[in-house]
Amino acid sequence: MNLEQFNLFCLGMAVIALFVFIALYFVKAGYGIFRTQSWGLAINNKVAWVLMESPVFLMMLFLWLGSERRFSPVIIVFFLLFQLHYFQRSFIFPFLLKGKSKMPLAIMCMGIIFNILNGYMQGEWIFYLAPDNLYQNDWLHTPQFWIGAFLFMAGMIINIQSDHVIRNLRKPGDTKHYLPSKGFYRYVTSANYFGELVEWAGWAIMTWSLPGAVFFWWTFANLVPRANAIWHRYREEFGEEVGNRKRVIPFIY
Repeated sequence: MNLEQFNLFCLGMAVIALFVFIALYFVKAGYGIFRTQSWGLAINNKVAWVLMESPVFLMMLFLWLGSERRFSPVIIVFFLLFQLHYFQRSFIFPFLLKGKSKMPLAIMCMGIIFNILNGYMQGEWIFYLAPDNLYQNDWLHTPQFWIGAFLFMAGMIINIQSDHVIRNLRKPGDTKHYLPSKGFYRYVTSANYFGELVEWAGWAIMTWSLPGAVFFWWTFANLVPRANAIWHRYREEFGEEVGNRKRVIPFIY
């Protein structure tokens, strides 16, 4: 794929994300608290998360191994940060999940397709198509690198800490629903999603690239409507206890 074709591919991904963004305000993605039998056959949540998230980790590894740029300092930093997120998401996060929840196969398959396409989109740009003089060593001293890297790490920490809060809302054997209130849950009802938004905004800034921007847009398009649905669910279940908490972006939305 040449650069012109690749840019068209990225723009196509962005257009699809727009349709996803609109659709998710009308159809709740059927996993987690919104899973229903109408989504069809479902499998163990832990297995589903591994199968869904690991393809992007493997795709990025495959593309990196085949690149002549793979030992460039900037490329290595990008590669390791991206893989750090997806190693945690593929091989640590699923095994920390509690309970016996299931994920519909349809949701898992859609996630696999997106992750493969996104892994290709990020890796093809960074390892092959980016101009040879773009990600040189001096990139590590640019404002976009430092701002992006800071946001990336901050978002990852917020995301992991927020997932920890959710996992520990209940004691063993307890089936009651609770409203999370620690960490960034004091400000939003979907703090874990806020962390991911910050993280991939950081990636887009750090790489200063169209693929990075498209990935952030996909994250926004997927998570913001879901955060809205969760906010409404909490308002129905906990009423005024939700208070002034926003959906996903503190003090804004």
